[in-house]
Amino acid sequence: MSQVKPEAIWQHDQVLPYILTSLKDKISEITAVEKIILFGSRGRVPFEKWNELEGKDWDVLIQARCKLKNAHVLVDKNYHLDLLVLDENQIKQFCHNKTTKELFPVNELELLINQEKHNGNTGN
Repeated sequence: MSQVKPEAIWQHDQVLPYILTSLKDKISEITAVEKIILFGSRGRVPFEKWNELEGKDWDVLIQARCKLKNAHVLVDKNYHLDLLVLDENQIKQFCHNKTTKELFPVNELELLINQEKHNGNTGN
């Protein structure tokens, strides 16, 4: 994912909640959103090493009641997502043998951030 201000997009604590809320709202207009998952490098790399991923895109997987093709959500906001919207069976097949981080309804990223703060680390 990229945006007009690339220096701000990597501030996941400030930008990611806005983007994911907007994304969920847009897709919910069409079909129910059941899960939001990060895959790719951000799904594999431990949160405390995300600073090494600066400049990498965000691979977002959405589990919905039905598959959407060419969703083009948030294009008008100048965000460009590597976005897949699949149903539950397709998600299971896609995620098989992949490391992912769920962001909705369970926010694994928030749990990791809180753990880092508790341990006295900032993740940067």
